[in-house]
Amino acid sequence: MFDKIGFLGTQAPLFMDIITVYFAVMPILLLVSIYFAIKKKYQLHFISQGIILTTALVITVFFEIGVRITGVFSQFAKTSYFSYETILIFLIIHIIIAILAVGGWLYLFISSYKRFKLAGYKAFENTNHKKIGMSIFLALTVSSVMGICIYLALFVIQN
Repeated sequence: MFDKIGFLGTQAPLFMDIITVYFAVMPILLLVSIYFAIKKKYQLHFISQGIILTTALVITVFFEIGVRITGVFSQFAKTSYFSYETILIFLIIHIIIAILAVGGWLYLFISSYKRFKLAGYKAFENTNHKKIGMSIFLALTVSSVMGICIYLALFVIQN
C-alpha cells in the first residue's frame, strides 16, 4: 500500500490519497456531528465525535508510518512548483495547528465524557463546551485545508 500509486490521478502514493480524501471529508463529518448536538441528539453527537476522532488518530498514525517508510515529502518537494523551504514552512505551520486542534479535541472529548458521567447532559448547560468545540472545528477545518494544499503542492502543482 505504501508503494502503490493512488487513485486521484497523481503520482501520490495510495496512502496519501486515502488520507487526503478522509481529511477533506472530515469537516463535513464534523458538521453532521455538530448538527446532532444542535438537534439535541447528544448521544449521536458523542458517538459520532468518538468515531471521527478515533478514525483521524488511526489515519494519522498510518500517515506517519507511510511518510517515514517512503520519504514522500522530500521526494516530491523537489519537483514542486514551490520551493522546498516554502513547503516546509507551510508544513510546520500545518503541523502546529493540527497538533493543537487534535490536542484540544482529545481534551474536550475526554473531559466531556467525564462531565457527562458525573452529572449527565445537564452538566453542559453552563459551560464553554460549544465555544471550545466551534474553535476546535475551525482549527481542524483549517488544518484539513492546509493538508489539501500540501497535497496539491507536492503532487499536482509541479514544475
